Amino acid sequence: MELQLVTGRPENCNGRLEKEIRVYDLLDELGITYERIDHEAAETMEACEAIDAMLAPAVICKNLFLCNTQKTKFYLLMIRGDKKFKTKEISHQINSPRLSFAPQEYMEEYLDITPGSVSVMGLMNDTKHHVRLLVDEDVFHSEYVGCHPCINTSSLRIKSKDVFEKFIEKTGHDFTLVKLSAE
Repeated sequence: MELQLVTGRPENCNGRLEKEIRVYDLLDELGITYERIDHEAAETMEACEAIDAMLAPAVICKNLFLCNTQKTKFYLLMIRGDKKFKTKEISHQINSPRLSFAPQEYMEEYLDITPGSVSVMGLMNDTKHHVRLLVDEDVFHSEYVGCHPCINTSSLRIKSKDVFEKFIEKTGHDFTLVKLSAE
């Protein structure tokens, strides 16, 4: 399948998951302009690179679903794709003990997403605010962000300002800016 960057939601939503359609509905409701690429689930770095190139100049994020040791606090970390997650670096900034990857069942329960599809868009499903958003300041200050619409067979390019002002505000979540070192 040839990759194609198009503006807005799919013309035909047949065969798409309800959670993906809900993302498009909310973005449209908020008047947020976005571009979309439909693709096969990206299983290789080469496939990811081709998608990322089409989304340029968007900062492609790694979205990590994390929790504290007791599994009582949950975090979604948006980190620039070329940076490494260092628990000590994050834990210190948010005054939390060591963080680790949260179990999949919490990801599905709170964000209605599965591994490989983790995205800031999942916060729209966290109506009880179980998850705190952590944002790498390089992601926050970028012009565009690349993310999934809660499914890993499409990718979106959205203005960062729209994500952090309109979308996050609508979900009722706050976020914490974190500074992560590049290697």
